[in-house]
Amino acid sequence: MEKRKPNRLIKEKSPYLLQHAYNPVDWYPWSEEAFERAKREDKPVFLSIGYSTCHWCHVMEKESFEDDEVAKILNENFVPIKVDREERPDIDSVYMTVCQMLTGSGGWPLTVILTPDKKPFFAGTYFPKESYYGRPGLKELLLRIAQLWKEDRQKVLNSADKVISVLKEGAVSSEKSEIKEKVIEDAFGDFFFSFDKEFGGFGQAPKFPVPHNLMFLLRYYYRTQNENALKMVLFTLEKMRLGGIWDFVGHGFHRYSTDNMWLLPHFEKMLYDNALLMLTYTEAFQITKGDFFRETAEDIADYLLRDMRSEEGAFYSAEDADSEGEEGKFYIWDTKELKEILSEEEFNITLRVFNLKEDGNFLEEATRRKTGKNILFMAFPLEKHAERLGMEVQELKSRLEEIRNKLFKTRQNRVRPLRDEKILTDWNALAVVAFAVAGRAFGRDDFIGIAKETANFILNNLYREDGKLYHRYKDGEAKVDAFLEDYAYLIWAFTELYESTLEPAYLKWAVELTEHTLKHFWDKEGYGFFQTPDYGEELIVRKKETYDGALPSGNSVMAYNLIRLSRLTNKREYEDKGIKTLESYFQVLENYPSSHSFSLLALDLVLNGTSELVVVPSEGEKHEEALKEIRENFLPDLLVIHKDETTESINSFLKNLKPLDGKTTYYLCRNFSCQTPTTELGEVFNTLKG
Repeated sequence: MEKRKPNRLIKEKSPYLLQHAYNPVDWYPWSEEAFERAKREDKPVFLSIGYSTCHWCHVMEKESFEDDEVAKILNENFVPIKVDREERPDIDSVYMTVCQMLTGSGGWPLTVILTPDKKPFFAGTYFPKESYYGRPGLKELLLRIAQLWKEDRQKVLNSADKVISVLKEGAVSSEKSEIKEKVIEDAFGDFFFSFDKEFGGFGQAPKFPVPHNLMFLLRYYYRTQNENALKMVLFTLEKMRLGGIWDFVGHGFHRYSTDNMWLLPHFEKMLYDNALLMLTYTEAFQITKGDFFRETAEDIADYLLRDMRSEEGAFYSAEDADSEGEEGKFYIWDTKELKEILSEEEFNITLRVFNLKEDGNFLEEATRRKTGKNILFMAFPLEKHAERLGMEVQELKSRLEEIRNKLFKTRQNRVRPLRDEKILTDWNALAVVAFAVAGRAFGRDDFIGIAKETANFILNNLYREDGKLYHRYKDGEAKVDAFLEDYAYLIWAFTELYESTLEPAYLKWAVELTEHTLKHFWDKEGYGFFQTPDYGEELIVRKKETYDGALPSGNSVMAYNLIRLSRLTNKREYEDKGIKTLESYFQVLENYPSSHSFSLLALDLVLNGTSELVVVPSEGEKHEEALKEIRENFLPDLLVIHKDETTESINSFLKNLKPLDGKTTYYLCRNFSCQTPTTELGEVFNTLKG
């Protein structure tokens, strides 16, 4: 078959847009050119939003966008626009809200029909090509909308105006409300009552990891010593690691579990999931000192460094669920193949430990029929398997590693899933956070080195001289003005890097980015932060995001940053802005506390305060080794500040603190009310533990 001529998307960098570059659909990227054409030709706009590793986006492309009949209808009656939601989260956020308003749900691919002035009047998600079982097909839908546009235009325009009116009302958060401590208890109650005592996690299928929910519970345990909070986290982390959502062969977590037992995953792997889970397993290790949690965090790191790291020192975005047109094909096994790879003894161990079945344990998601293939999942801890097999735990662990290496070598010869190689500022910042925190918790300088290299990549390639960031880097091109999440996550990353290295440049960059964010994203009337800067592209509304979904919202992370930076810099105005941010959407937070778990991390610091450990060095004396014991412990309210020329210029409070007796001296302060200084760090540690 002759290859089609490419459409306009061939000039784009986004892997998702390039996937559609040979469709017969006359796609435009999001551009004024497309909307000008829609106005000129008096056509509605067909807006399709997705991302490169989205399974149902692939399905809709194959069924409809590669189909000549559908393309003809689209090209004759609409101006089609394709958007990568990861490249333009602002566009996605606006029109996903429309979809949720009109249909009660959302998802990707997102399908929206707009007037030529960008006003939406129809929205949905995946549509099959043909209608079936009462579900409209895309062909029928497009023809009906085209007819409506020609014959009853006023009805369409009235509908669009109503949508815009409601959208603008909800674009900013509700009336400001005073923050209350009770919401933290309410959130714990929500998690406690929705906790799955049998399989871990919260609620029923599908189950998503949502690491910041677990981070909140760890901090709740730290403050209250409520064992239930800790048990929920540790049990969930264990069940996830033993389930099919974990890639035993190559490591790393898949996107989510389609069942309530963490067994059958949706196979895509995302940088942000793995970075935040690496952070959460690290924190679990800091509390428990359990090797299981440390090893899992280090295994995630190995996966990210091997499969997701660019030669330039940053991390790619994601790996697809599909390979060779089939979801999960890269990751699943039939018993015949396993018998050829493994010795008889190894196969028998694999059969029992990983719950294999001759006819397969992997069910096709749509039909729930067996495929003859197996997902490897352990279900139970290693100790239980060792007991069943009559083996020592360490012996079984060694055998499983030998088996893993054989399977990994074989799997490397398979056709890999597509890797989305665009580099995003916000997701890379999360990787910096994960490696910086794990580096100091585990005493691994190599991890801190990775965090620094990634931060330097962002500074060298995505940070402009005027203080503005770019959101996306691909093939040498930095593009798209950064969004609130880019700034918020990067400020968080620089703060963690400062805590891990005490190199003042990172604190300085955190402050510079904070000043830029306050200047260009802050809502001077309603408080809180807009998703887009005041110099960004003007969409139909300028939105604020506060909900902590798969990722923490930019507002929740900025509130957290501002509270911490206020204590690090002695800038009280930062804390004032952080509190005002929480107040700006506190009514919503009160109604849905467990849906704002990262905001609760910030609220916890407001209500319970922080401790500041100021290190006043003596010339030539080293203190890094002395801090090691403190750093390997879970102390989420502790901030360490090193007195030097740069930090003194940022924080005038430090000027009054002097070393005692020519020795490195430690000042332990609580909200900058300091205890008696000491040259013995052990005394400080005992106080912190107490």
